[in-house]
Amino acid sequence: MKEKEIQENMNKSIEATQRNFNTIRTGRANASLLDRVSVDYYGAETPIKSLATISTIDSQTISIQPFDISCLQAIEKSISMSDLGITPNNDGKVIRINVPPLTEERRKEFCKLASKYAEEGKVALRNIRRDAVDKEKKDEKDGLISIDESRDNQSEIQKITDKYIALIETKLSEKEKEILKV
Repeated sequence: MKEKEIQENMNKSIEATQRNFNTIRTGRANASLLDRVSVDYYGAETPIKSLATISTIDSQTISIQPFDISCLQAIEKSISMSDLGITPNNDGKVIRINVPPLTEERRKEFCKLASKYAEEGKVALRNIRRDAVDKEKKDEKDGLISIDESRDNQSEIQKITDKYIALIETKLSEKEKEILKV
């Protein structure tokens, strides 16, 4: 694996981890809270953002205006059944969600969830490293590169991995501060 390819794969893992972080509630209204909520729409699981305009009215309120009013009940049901712990208010045209402040206990749960997402991201990075190192060892065994080249490349791969793991740790720290901020 080339260094550029390794970094591209690791960047994808970082982006996936960030998307996971964005779905965690922080006590402030944020449209990305609903990214993981899907609606059973004509027999197919469809993301809410494909069915409606989602906007934040203020720091505590999210507004969902469906493109098709007939899916209003389905959207409301999906939000109610999600693990977000928020209750939608349906006025017949628009769904409003008041995002209540988080309790201390709920904040700790979300910090654990953020840690879990960070760990999943680190595992993905380590898998990319393992694949790259295995390729280096195979190339060395096949005589395509020298032992010294292989060791240098493996050392470089480890440095890249360490850099990306530190980036995930930084993002986790930022997310935890955001969650714990009252």
